[in-house]
Amino acid sequence: MLRFLAFFLVLVSAAPVASAHPETPTQTTYLGNEGIMVSDGHTTILFDPLYPNGFGTYQMVPEAMRQDLMAGAAPYDNVDAIFISHMHPDHFSVDEVIAYLQAHPQVRLFAPAQAVDWMREETDDEAIFDRVTPVGLERLDAPLSFQEGDLTIDVVRIPHAGWPGRAEVSNLVWRVTLSDGITVMHLGDADPRDEHYAPHADHWMATRTDNAYPPYWFFSMGDGPQILSTRLNTLKSTGIHVPIELPAELFVSGADFFHTPGETRLIQKVGAE
Repeated sequence: MLRFLAFFLVLVSAAPVASAHPETPTQTTYLGNEGIMVSDGHTTILFDPLYPNGFGTYQMVPEAMRQDLMAGAAPYDNVDAIFISHMHPDHFSVDEVIAYLQAHPQVRLFAPAQAVDWMREETDDEAIFDRVTPVGLERLDAPLSFQEGDLTIDVVRIPHAGWPGRAEVSNLVWRVTLSDGITVMHLGDADPRDEHYAPHADHWMATRTDNAYPPYWFFSMGDGPQILSTRLNTLKSTGIHVPIELPAELFVSGADFFHTPGETRLIQKVGAE
């Protein structure tokens, strides 16, 4: 009996012990159009998640997914912050963003000042603006940086695609580092001309981005491929804003892109094996 007990104890002591805090790989979930969720299991952020119109061309967030997101149902629970690129209706729903902030008092919002001004016109609920950070950058202004909890946030204004048309639209490029050290970049509807990016060379080189999310036209238009490969200091790029009818040039490009709501990608830390 004693021999059996000793053998049993050896087996138990030799068995692998599960970590009390197992590592959760950082994952990006595609919501629709330019809406994505990035989560490392501890910190969760959303980019352009709520918008009212796809103009019959771009993917809408499926209704069931939108309802879960608004309700904070898993996996859309424990959101820390929302980032808005610009206030066009295929990126920003003023009513839904207000309702979301009212329903989720732990969530912060980072958005162009233009979008925040619109929100103030639509609600008298001043309390939510304690958790809202408006960004009023102009073209060629120096980038801004924020520290919010476990998030390190950098932002710069890059003109909307079609520049100098729509020059009045404040399109923000967000670079966010999560609690696990993964850094992501969301470009909104940025214009693919290097003249907008070259003046901010130090900004791009200051932090290596593990995964960037540019609009799909960066893979084939203008200086887009060069910007992605050499300017932004990013390891990988995954296209967003992809039309429902897949562009032929994107299909044959070999680029990675999101197209079906609910798709996911794992993000590996730069230098990790």
